[in-house]
Amino acid sequence: MFSVTSILLIITIVLTLLFDFINGFHDTANSIATSVSTRVLSPKQAIIMATILNFVGALVSSKVAKTISAGLIKSNAPGGKYAIVATLIAAIVWNLITWHFAIPSSSSHAMIGGLIGASIVFANSSNVVNWTGHGGVLGKVIIPLFTAPIMGLLVGYLLMSVLYEILRPFTQAFVNKWFSKFQIVSAAFVAYSHGSNDAQKSMGIITLAMISSGVLAPDADVPLWVKCACALAMALGTSIGGWKIMKTMGLSMIKLQPIGGFAAQTGAAVIIETMSHFGAPVSTTQVITTSVLGVGAAKRPSAVRWGVVRGIVVAWVITLPITALMGAGVAHIIKMFI
Repeated sequence: MFSVTSILLIITIVLTLLFDFINGFHDTANSIATSVSTRVLSPKQAIIMATILNFVGALVSSKVAKTISAGLIKSNAPGGKYAIVATLIAAIVWNLITWHFAIPSSSSHAMIGGLIGASIVFANSSNVVNWTGHGGVLGKVIIPLFTAPIMGLLVGYLLMSVLYEILRPFTQAFVNKWFSKFQIVSAAFVAYSHGSNDAQKSMGIITLAMISSGVLAPDADVPLWVKCACALAMALGTSIGGWKIMKTMGLSMIKLQPIGGFAAQTGAAVIIETMSHFGAPVSTTQVITTSVLGVGAAKRPSAVRWGVVRGIVVAWVITLPITALMGAGVAHIIKMFI
């Protein structure tokens, strides 16, 4: 017979892979929206490429996963197994809500917010959260929440401005011809970096659940089968697409040319890879969106549809606190039955 701990672990793994799958089709737009909107790639071509490179990127490193599994919540947190289940339910519900309304919110912050809220409820104390210190919430989540989008905006703006100056002597037809090719490379880079950061969070959650269940030691690395399962789940989700959010990301905010798509994707990918190197679970959605905005602002501020942007920014700001409340709410319900 399975023990309660074993059953909870199985439920957690299933929910995490479901979250990863939803994350795949929810965040597909991050890597392919600009390529599709500039007509460099068809939606089918872009999704196939993103699926493959999301899978490859997810297998490369485990630094972000270690932040989730051993950095944000104390390893001896009470009710850890139940808190993780509450976290996943809250994050999945929020992702489905924002997908339904075509809002490119952060799956990363949805998961982290849910984890913080649920953990506090089961511990009856906010001390269960590692707010400061190496790998804590402040340094790895809160600060990047504000700095990563700013970096995306600045890098997108600067890169686009430099390209404008360098390519000023050339015709638009010449620029479009070459950057249609370059943008395919930049789209592949974004898809790879998305996998190397976003799939890591799900790996970290499963590893955290296994640590809470006593299956792994507190300082254990991510098992290979967990890496493969999460990479595959995200790749399958990516293969479904995400056209609703893709239209918001690639068509509603600003009209891009191939050179703009290249600049936005390259800038975003560099930032995401940098954050992954330091183990920071950054929102790929925020980075690519602000990079697109930076590119638009380099052309002219009026090129950006700021009304659409305001709605996106509101979603960014409220995701962490709302999912924390949702995680806490689900945790309270679970506590009634255990």
